[in-house]
Amino acid sequence: MERTPLTPDRVRADVADVLNLDPREVGDDVQLIDQGMDSIRLMTLVERWRAEGADVDLIDLAEQPTVGQWVALLAR
Repeated sequence: MERTPLTPDRVRADVADVLNLDPREVGDDVQLIDQGMDSIRLMTLVERWRAEGADVDLIDLAEQPTVGQWVALLAR
């Protein structure tokens, strides 16, 4: 299965997937912890993105839990 690049829309879609939300419910500045993000879901995302070659750190994502901040981290 080929995945799309880690674009802002893709990050939002992946986050929505693990939170069982519609991607439109996941705004760039919404605190994902308030949306139900926990360590298990976060690790699921990290492993998914690492499997596709992303250089992503669990701690960095946990310290900045918004889609907007994650997109910036993944873009570096």
